[in-house]
Amino acid sequence: MGATHDDSIRITGAREHNLKNVDLEIPKGRITVFTGVSGSGKSSVVFDTVAVESQRQLNETFTWYVRNQLPKHERPKADTIERLSPAIVVDQRPLGGGARSTVGTLTDIYAILRVLYSRCGTPSAGEATAYSFNDPAGMCPECAGLGCTTRIDLDRFLDTGRSLNGGAIRFPPLAVGTAGWQIYATSGLFDPDKPLDRYTPREWDLLLYGKGFTVKRGERAYNNTYEGLVENFDRRYVKRDVSALSEKARAMVRGFVREGTCPVCGGARLTAAALKSLVAGRSIAEMAALEVTELSDVLRGIDPAEEPVGAAVAARAVTALDRLTGIGLGYLSLDRPAATLSGGEGQRLKMVRHLGSSLTGMTYVFDEPSTGLHPSDVRRLNDLLVRLRDKGNTVLVVEHDRDVIAVADHVVDMGPGAGAQGGEVVFAGTVRGLAAADTPTGRGLRRVTGVKADVRTPVDWLTVRDVTLHNLKGVDFRVPTGVLTVVTGVAGSGKSTLVSEAFVGAHPEAVVVDQSAIGVSARSTPATYLGAMDAVRALFARENGVPAGLFSFNAAGACEECRGRGVIHTDLAYMDPVTSTCEACRGRRYKDEVLGLTLSGRSVAEVLEMTAEEAVAFFGAGGPAAAGSGGDEAAGIERKLAALVEVGLGYLTLGQSVSSLSGGERQRLKLATRLHRTGSVYVLDEPTTGLHMADVAGLLELLDRLVDDGNTVLVIEHDLDVVKRADWVVDLGPGGGRRGGEIVYAGTPRGLLAARGSVTADCLRGSLGGRLAAASVDG
Repeated sequence: MGATHDDSIRITGAREHNLKNVDLEIPKGRITVFTGVSGSGKSSVVFDTVAVESQRQLNETFTWYVRNQLPKHERPKADTIERLSPAIVVDQRPLGGGARSTVGTLTDIYAILRVLYSRCGTPSAGEATAYSFNDPAGMCPECAGLGCTTRIDLDRFLDTGRSLNGGAIRFPPLAVGTAGWQIYATSGLFDPDKPLDRYTPREWDLLLYGKGFTVKRGERAYNNTYEGLVENFDRRYVKRDVSALSEKARAMVRGFVREGTCPVCGGARLTAAALKSLVAGRSIAEMAALEVTELSDVLRGIDPAEEPVGAAVAARAVTALDRLTGIGLGYLSLDRPAATLSGGEGQRLKMVRHLGSSLTGMTYVFDEPSTGLHPSDVRRLNDLLVRLRDKGNTVLVVEHDRDVIAVADHVVDMGPGAGAQGGEVVFAGTVRGLAAADTPTGRGLRRVTGVKADVRTPVDWLTVRDVTLHNLKGVDFRVPTGVLTVVTGVAGSGKSTLVSEAFVGAHPEAVVVDQSAIGVSARSTPATYLGAMDAVRALFARENGVPAGLFSFNAAGACEECRGRGVIHTDLAYMDPVTSTCEACRGRRYKDEVLGLTLSGRSVAEVLEMTAEEAVAFFGAGGPAAAGSGGDEAAGIERKLAALVEVGLGYLTLGQSVSSLSGGERQRLKLATRLHRTGSVYVLDEPTTGLHMADVAGLLELLDRLVDDGNTVLVIEHDLDVVKRADWVVDLGPGGGRRGGEIVYAGTPRGLLAARGSVTADCLRGSLGGRLAAASVDG
């Protein structure tokens, strides 16, 4: 089991999620990689047990006042968790921050540049805050430091041929009858039956921009502060941090605004004084627009003899910039908005924050850090992990990538399966030992596949020409129809721009399955997301002669004690919160009288506890729920749930919270709702994210079935097993950022083996285990 006694973290009886009384020792001061199929319990050990308990105990060392300001962690379900050290979690959650967050602000490198300009800028704009687009002293007064202007589109917002009573305001929150509409229509300021195109200039200005007084609203004469339509919209939606709005609200607002580059600062975000100030012949905005590698070279050129203070400050920035380059992010610029970064890029930016730290004895916890990395960049990632370990830290990594597994000092393999079939330690030891083990991971490490020889013949071609978005250099992109195409290339080479923006923009009919959030509520489950739950409720209602709403834990059927949650969450002020199973419904979410109503002998709670595989058998042809008048509805449920099994999520229960799923699981859940649209063009963005080697094989079988059913499948991917299985490969590069943006190869996987000048080709040849290319092709 590895190290023992004081040089290891010891866990006994861990029971978080699907863990089955796991006992485990994790060596300290080593790199331990946790492997296993998706849903096997890796994250339950690393994040929900070790990291949570470490952070919880660390918080206990603070005063009650401080602890009340910190996130509260519930004690993990385990008998003992001992010999912990403070944990730093580097996960794939969005970086956060508002619309002004950039690579420069997130890494604090832009703050160093502000100091540089405040000391050496000519002419000087003032203190460091004068160069900050987050501070009133430095932000452009027109766009408030955003670099772009968002304005209400009055042509979309208003139908000027109508009156206020007739629905002139098209914006849903101000629709006829709403409280907001009453401020304008019942205030007495306007004739509510007069079309807007007959308003006088004074009335028009009052409607749009009036403010500074109160009006009566509605029959009960409420007093309200009056704001014109534009003033109200800007305050509520334009000048507000968009992260505070729901996804639904953001989507609605996007339909009523026009966005463009700020006409005053030209997108540079800063005041005119800040932009006039130069160092090495460049403004701070021009510096921030350079790629990291270019900026590093410029700052190195500052002469210490001429600018001793400036050179010293620049040297600090160069050190931080070199860390970004060292982890494969040299193609980014400091002015790159945080919202445009991928999950993998965001996680690597978080890693950079810790590279300069002199802390030792910490536990660093990483969640699939190879996500979004080309195989050629994984070596840099491994170097970082080794450096953290060699500084005297413990490094825990949840990972599927073979090359990351290879750098481990110790491996813990979870399984043997997923969900209820997982939750056990099936191997703990060395990488060499794992490679010989009879586990899905061991078998995956031993398997070496060759490239496809018998590729499909394209039916036709879909083409976009002369693409010049971002770093793409006049690219002509051809996608063969009726086959599986993989677009690959190093990070920053232009893959997402070419496929997700240019190609999808030219072909909006494409079915896009990306890694964006799936926009669900805290109570969403696989059954509700797939749209199967309405039919389930209808079947129960018909069988028992009662309203369908009784079988919703969000409505009439919900347990009154826990309100359909199944658990009671108790906040104990300064103490740790406690979540306990609801005693009234025993965690089943429904009232007792609802649980007594059954379908083919099963209550609705028992149906929600079924895995997708079990539910397919229950509702499928010949299954108990398919008999009688509800056969058609049962068949519809079976078809939707079969899609879950088909995308490799058959182990999920119908009632599991969608918020508990990994990123890879959420993407496959999204894919399950879009399957079997024959003749469609499918676009998938790194669908292997979060997938074990065994799960990748299942995904490839699914993609092949989609193509065989008459679809065209286009995949952005780094996984070489996917590249080998393609019919057509398009490789972008040769590098990232300005050194990318070109197609360096387009053809079959077999042809890629012989390609020169392609980083992907080098990695593909290396993945064949040293065999000659001619002998490596699968027959």
